[in-house]
Amino acid sequence: MCGLTTKYNVPGPRYTSYPTVPYWNNEDFSSKNWKLRVKESFTNSSDEGISIYIHLPFCENMCTFCGCHKRITKRHELEDPYIKAVLKEWSLYRDLLGKRPLVKELHLGGGTPTFFSPENLSKLLNGIFKTVTVAKNASLSFEGHPNNTTKEHLQALFNVGLKRVCYGVQDYNKTVQTAINRIQTYEEVEQVTNWAREIGYTSVGHDLIYGLPFQTLEDVINSIEKTNILRPDRIAFYSYAHVPWKKGNGQRGYKDENLPTATQKREQYEIGKKMLLNMGYKEIGMDHFALETDELYQALENQTLHRNFMGYTPNKTDVMIGLGVSSISDCWSAFAQNVKNVEEYQHLVANNIIPVYRGHLLTQEDELVRKQILNLMCNYETSWTIEDEAVIDFKSIKDSLAELEADGLLTIGQRQILVSKKGRPFIRNISMAFDLRLQRNKPETRLFSMTV
Repeated sequence: MCGLTTKYNVPGPRYTSYPTVPYWNNEDFSSKNWKLRVKESFTNSSDEGISIYIHLPFCENMCTFCGCHKRITKRHELEDPYIKAVLKEWSLYRDLLGKRPLVKELHLGGGTPTFFSPENLSKLLNGIFKTVTVAKNASLSFEGHPNNTTKEHLQALFNVGLKRVCYGVQDYNKTVQTAINRIQTYEEVEQVTNWAREIGYTSVGHDLIYGLPFQTLEDVINSIEKTNILRPDRIAFYSYAHVPWKKGNGQRGYKDENLPTATQKREQYEIGKKMLLNMGYKEIGMDHFALETDELYQALENQTLHRNFMGYTPNKTDVMIGLGVSSISDCWSAFAQNVKNVEEYQHLVANNIIPVYRGHLLTQEDELVRKQILNLMCNYETSWTIEDEAVIDFKSIKDSLAELEADGLLTIGQRQILVSKKGRPFIRNISMAFDLRLQRNKPETRLFSMTV
């Protein structure tokens, strides 16, 4: 495996979308076309329901491992005008949809959602829920910071309908925590985990990261052992994405030599994965593990698992509305991203303008490629028809996968690709063979994190 790790450790996308954001055709995109496609997609799939992602960008401190869009501040007076802007943006989409939507999924991400007071979070969600119909088995969740998620936060969000929380743990070693500026004790994580269960949350998740600066194999083992004591329903075991060239993160604070090597990082993953499987967790797609009682595992078993800009989800919807700065929306045939500056965002929505600034209108080829990559990322297999071969040159794709097949990572059929267990850690590499936009226009500069 070490030889394969070295061989396939190349920059590559994580495929929460296709085309990936650097390959969007922004020239053909317009707010007018975006709204037309949203309306069309919602009209054609309104019975399916929609998903809503809300980006809450404020954090009191910079976590240097994080590549998400955020604003570091301790000014909590920013909460109220921001929430008013998000509710105004939602009203613009409600007017566009023209019909009361069925919500199958809602997620609060960030930033740090629990930067906001329980009262303001309740105000935000009540403002949305009073204008929609919430599906009976809707997945309603938020990301919680163990250091500032209070029992009042958990109770308030539970009272408005949220039933799942995910805590960012990352690692329990103090040296690693200091390097990434995310210091929290096991006791703090234990407390917020227990609070959620006492209140009635049906799913509690923990995020762990491997490949962090100064992190050793022993650190990963220790963190997983501690995590197992608390038995979260889901565990996201992420690969640290080292992208110091991106603006707005603190990854320039440590050097490449402070990071585990690619081989060490792969060992951290392989041993961590083995531990999680031995502890009774089931592997879900890429980076995710869940107990059999969790709806994410049940979606995998039912082959209804989906992946979008929120990651893996048990609910597929063609329409996903992203609210707040930098949020990305998806209506299957198009993507759109909101402006990233808080003041600009608030100004646009105050003037009744849906605040998108870039996006992509998918072509017939894009939609077919997207389907193939989605199948691979969710089910470790994909297939196509004779008619599909008139749209895409699958022979060239299969030829580009021949070496991966020789290495035992997959099996190539006449119109099917099956990923082996050995190949699952390399699912990003396999998906890249289908990424026609990437193949036609190889980046001259570094755009993506390493695949291993």
